[in-house]
Amino acid sequence: MIHLDHDTIVAPATATGGALCIIRLSGERAIELCDSVFKGRSQLSQAKGATLHYGYIMDGEDIVDDVVVSLFRAPHSYTGEDSVEISAHGSRYIANRIITLLTSRGARLAEAGEFTRRAFMAGKLDLSQAEAVADIISSDSRASHAIASTQMRGAYSEELRSLRERLLHICSLLELELDFSEEDVEFADRGELMRLLNELSLKVKSLANSFSLGNALKHGVNVAIVGRPNVGKSTLLNRLVGEERAMVSEIAGTTRDSIEESVNIDGVIYRFVDTAGLHSTEDRLEQMGIERTWKALEKAHIILWLTDSSEGKLEEDLNGFTPTAEQRILHVINKIDINDSGCIPTEDKYIKISAKLGIGIKALLSNLKQVADATNAFRGDVIVSSQRHYEALRKAEESLTQSLEALNNGTPTDLLSEDIRQVMYHLGTITGEINSEDILKSIFSSFCIGK
Repeated sequence: MIHLDHDTIVAPATATGGALCIIRLSGERAIELCDSVFKGRSQLSQAKGATLHYGYIMDGEDIVDDVVVSLFRAPHSYTGEDSVEISAHGSRYIANRIITLLTSRGARLAEAGEFTRRAFMAGKLDLSQAEAVADIISSDSRASHAIASTQMRGAYSEELRSLRERLLHICSLLELELDFSEEDVEFADRGELMRLLNELSLKVKSLANSFSLGNALKHGVNVAIVGRPNVGKSTLLNRLVGEERAMVSEIAGTTRDSIEESVNIDGVIYRFVDTAGLHSTEDRLEQMGIERTWKALEKAHIILWLTDSSEGKLEEDLNGFTPTAEQRILHVINKIDINDSGCIPTEDKYIKISAKLGIGIKALLSNLKQVADATNAFRGDVIVSSQRHYEALRKAEESLTQSLEALNNGTPTDLLSEDIRQVMYHLGTITGEINSEDILKSIFSSFCIGK
């Protein structure tokens, strides 16, 4: 259940067990409740905002801990409310005792994401920025952090808001025409509207198309290492991760299950999956492994299709597999150290390596980085990484297509206006200008407690 009132909430904002723990308190009585358990040089209620105070948390005559209290007065706080952050020692016992003291005096334990939800409701963040808070917390690479940081700074929202406001202006003129329908007048310049819709269509399509890369950079780039048995897939995985993660043997079919390992390469997480070799077999265990290989292929962003230098053209080994528009296949020829160079295809599309000796691995990594290019993310370009945003952009794109068709076909003003309002609606759901309780519950319930 999401509470809609502004009672005072409390929660740990950091994990216990470290050197320090921060306990966050927000709401109308935040300062009053903290005063009831805090003993410093002076009362917090008399202090200015954005100040630090050293003292003790007291339980009657007992000292619970010596702490530093950060005091923030509304509206100059994360939530827009009076807020207090208590920096205590990281003991779980201390944190729980402080929270128990505060709840006994009237505070309520915060729900998941409730502090950020209050920040959103107070207008301190729009919805896409609020979502970026969770992404910042969960980011595990430079790339995922860069995408979330750009979104949190509002660059993404600003682009959408500017275009939406221009549409709103045009839409208001269209609806003004309806009030003068008997006058046969046009307040909205159809040429300007056409240019705006085309501009917006290109922008929305560009943002939606960035999702495939953004989602991969956020969650890790899935790389499936696929090929026939005994071509060196496990050796390549071990070489890429820098340790003997997969068992290597000259016996074909040694790998009977998928093995996944993650590696951070220049700020991007790659999730390499070593798969069972593709071939015909009556062995039930091998068949199960091969079934998982096909599943790994379906999920992969990048497919390393591996063969050894004696097998000839790689395309013969594709087994009818057709990649999606978002997938990339890199053709890799292994074992170039043990075969005559005359057997090795010379075309540039082949990446030639020796996984055993490490020959050509730099070239392979270079190709991986070109496919999952995070350069734009690192320089602060807007890249979509949220499934919710992607779906809203696709719906906006469909509505834009309908609007352009309506404009070209001379559709009556009331119907044209409705098509354009659909575009504004879908864009507004991203930033929170249009929202529903179900959307808010879904978003903020995925947050950690205390944020």
